[in-house]
Amino acid sequence: MLSSWKRPTTDKVKSAGPVSRLLNNCIRRVYRQVGFSPLPVIAIGFAVIILLGSLLLSLPVASATGAAIPWFDNLFTSTSAVCVTGLVVRDTGCDYSTFGHVIILILIQLGGLGFMTFATLIFRLMGHHLSMRERLIMQDSLNQDDMGGVVSLVQWVVKCAFTVELAGAALFAIRLIPIYGPGKGAFYALFHSVSAFCNAGFDLFGGGRSLTGFSGDLLINLTAISLIVIGGIGFGAMGDVLKRRSFRRFRLHTKLVLVTYGALLLIGMLVVLAVEWSNPRTLGPLSFGEKLLAALFQSVTLRTAGFNTIDQASLHDATKLIGGFLMLIGAAPASTGGGIKVTTLAILVLTVRMVSKGESSIVVFGRRIDRALIQRTVAITFIAIAVAFVDVCMLSLLQPDFAFLDLYYECVSAVGTVGISAIGSANLVPLGRVLIIITMYIGRLGPLTIALLFMRRQNRSKELLRYPEERVMIG
Repeated sequence: MLSSWKRPTTDKVKSAGPVSRLLNNCIRRVYRQVGFSPLPVIAIGFAVIILLGSLLLSLPVASATGAAIPWFDNLFTSTSAVCVTGLVVRDTGCDYSTFGHVIILILIQLGGLGFMTFATLIFRLMGHHLSMRERLIMQDSLNQDDMGGVVSLVQWVVKCAFTVELAGAALFAIRLIPIYGPGKGAFYALFHSVSAFCNAGFDLFGGGRSLTGFSGDLLINLTAISLIVIGGIGFGAMGDVLKRRSFRRFRLHTKLVLVTYGALLLIGMLVVLAVEWSNPRTLGPLSFGEKLLAALFQSVTLRTAGFNTIDQASLHDATKLIGGFLMLIGAAPASTGGGIKVTTLAILVLTVRMVSKGESSIVVFGRRIDRALIQRTVAITFIAIAVAFVDVCMLSLLQPDFAFLDLYYECVSAVGTVGISAIGSANLVPLGRVLIIITMYIGRLGPLTIALLFMRRQNRSKELLRYPEERVMIG
């Protein structure tokens, strides 16, 4: 697997420029501090970007009025952008200047594709050769099984993302340039294309409207839906689809992603149609075609997108309850979205089927699922539910004036990095905002990643000691 990888020679390192040598030295120092595991590097990297983003947004030039926006509000905005969530305590379109919008756009792009993706690309452009440890970090960041072709994959991911985003911007521009003019319309088109592809949900239309002003616009809706879905299925599945072009030839991962993602979209759409059909504040006033389009968009946005074309506060409780479950699932692994991932849900369902049929292993599409993967799936789900449960309990104590279900909607939206809110994050008390900031960060890195960061290194000697088994009654 590693036969094609070669450690960079001393001559190559010495021939590099001073900036490249400085980066090499910084990387070595970081490695000595955090150890061999790539997880701390990824976690620290996201935290540093969030901090830098909040400082840049705190500059007076980033404010629409020229008066600096409080740092704490900018910390929330920066966290939401880097974690591609979309929850806001400031009106992005009205409170920030063009400079601020550009900073938020860069933060969304970095958060959506991952800071290690851009770091690797910059290192390659500067002639820096990735070491074994750096490749391990990239392998973990992209959720790959091995290090073979990691650099090539990073380059393909960046090219693919930029191509899709530019195509989406061109389609958005058809509608937005006539409304806002050439310059502003083109920037709005690019901003919302990147925000949609990265499943971020930030908008510049102001007033917290998101895409409600375009609820019946077929071009805007279908373009946003396409960008959200392409970004949400993950780069691994996307590459497999482009390469093999036949469902029978797809890898098992791709098949599970497409089937589960499609099933969730259909279920979400049917639930919204059934519950909200006659709701006078959501789907009620819309025509038949607009109802179908709005229900589809709502189902898509629950996959961690964050945009909305109907008022979230006006949804029935049943829609919020089921919507929260769908938000917790999220998008696919190695995608721009968050959540516990659709493949996690697929393995959970297959595990239930395996147990109910009395089988000893999961077999799907002619392939067997490793039992260790089942254990990891259970751990991810349990941790995510525990985080959401603790958040809802704490937020209900901090905000007793809000309905419990609305607080549940807010917390699950943060865990799944979705970004839709029924109460408006700006209405949260300071401690509530801190809680949501932490939750968005956990949701972006992944619940299991956070847990592994605090775990002690596994003691191999304990694995050699096997204790006797004893039955425990369950169920």
